[in-house]
Amino acid sequence: MVLAAADPRSFPALVRILREGGVAIAPGDTMYGLIGLAPEAEGRLRRVKGRDEDKPFLQLIGDAAWTARVSDMPLPPRLGRFWPGPLTIIFPARAGGTAALRVPDNRFLRDLLEALDQPLFSTSVNRAGFPPLRTVEEMRRELERDVDAVYDAGDQAPGQPSTLVDITGRPFAILREGAVRLRREDLVEA
Repeated sequence: MVLAAADPRSFPALVRILREGGVAIAPGDTMYGLIGLAPEAEGRLRRVKGRDEDKPFLQLIGDAAWTARVSDMPLPPRLGRFWPGPLTIIFPARAGGTAALRVPDNRFLRDLLEALDQPLFSTSVNRAGFPPLRTVEEMRRELERDVDAVYDAGDQAPGQPSTLVDITGRPFAILREGAVRLRREDLVEA
């Protein structure tokens, strides 16, 4: 199902689909993404993407305060200045393991997160091992049959992925260079 962003009925329809455990393709702040409620939609996203069990998904959160829902570690202030924005931070998860969290710099996504009041898993729109799909037409052709909705807000200019930083060790480690350029002093606690 294609939901046109210009249609005011599309946003509530997308919220309903996600609340019911569905997965969707939706625009993001760096590129379109495959999204679904965390943790309910994880298995479904893995099947659509073809992703192995050992590779986790990042979670989009509504604001920095949501980190407390997942981790006992507070957001380091030097990194907090990049939120909202394309910085994904790996926190130690309260339930064990880690959780990669990001506050998107995208009004649509933040409105969606506020309406759901729950994190969203997010990953690039592609099958595992293939490059991300760039146009809505490519996404529809390749994946529309496998998702519950394509939220069409028009094609986006190709963007860089988010920068990925792990704060579970000291000093913090950049795992992927991306849209945010971090300095050495950003990687140590104040």
